[in-house]
Amino acid sequence: MTSRRPAGQPARQRTGSPAPQRSWPVPAALVALSAIPLTAGTLRLVQLAGGPEVIPADGRYATFPLPLVLHIVGAAVYALVGAVQLVPRLQRGHRTWHRRAGRVLTVAGLLVAGSALWMTLLYAPKPGTGELLYVLRLVFGSAMAGCLVLGFTAIRRRDVPAHRAWMIRAYAIGLAAGTQAFTDGIGGAVFGTGELRSDLAKGAGWVLNLAVAEWVIRRSAPGSRLGVRAGDRAGRGVTPAPAPS
Repeated sequence: MTSRRPAGQPARQRTGSPAPQRSWPVPAALVALSAIPLTAGTLRLVQLAGGPEVIPADGRYATFPLPLVLHIVGAAVYALVGAVQLVPRLQRGHRTWHRRAGRVLTVAGLLVAGSALWMTLLYAPKPGTGELLYVLRLVFGSAMAGCLVLGFTAIRRRDVPAHRAWMIRAYAIGLAAGTQAFTDGIGGAVFGTGELRSDLAKGAGWVLNLAVAEWVIRRSAPGSRLGVRAGDRAGRGVTPAPAPS
């Protein structure tokens, strides 16, 4: 005998429930990218504390290392907490934690940007760097601080899309130190060494990260093709994963 379903009851999906969405690859990749500068920063802190000189000493910070210490500690918190913030399960199921971690992330990011500007303006430039890198550090340090402030004010007025966009841009700028390890190496191998070439290679790290950030922001926007597909899934009873914030 063929059973009939009551009127109005949705048909059972033949394919079963959707497979769980993996949420760890992107945060794991970001942690791996940040591991290069964070390792160098940790070795620098050990050196400043009187430990072995595993990396070449930098006499610019010998008399007053406070801004460097703040920069390294703030960068570690910013990189790791920022990567965890991108896990969709934590965004959906732990909203209180997400908000509190976001406040920590904002303070750490402002500490990173402020200490970077401090060291750029008040310390002697690193040997082998030129005026172009000096200007780029001022521009991107100020831009990172501005993005964080705009992201915070956006969420205060409950503008979630703007909040996500500004925080993604700020995180991309802050993570450029990891990308610069590759742009420096590739640039030196392809174009050779030199002050201007080194400055351009480091600048490419910021530009590349921001280009990826803009792609992510536009791809996850409600009017994009991805946003339309997510809306279709929501209409069929499948909850789309939120965009990173």
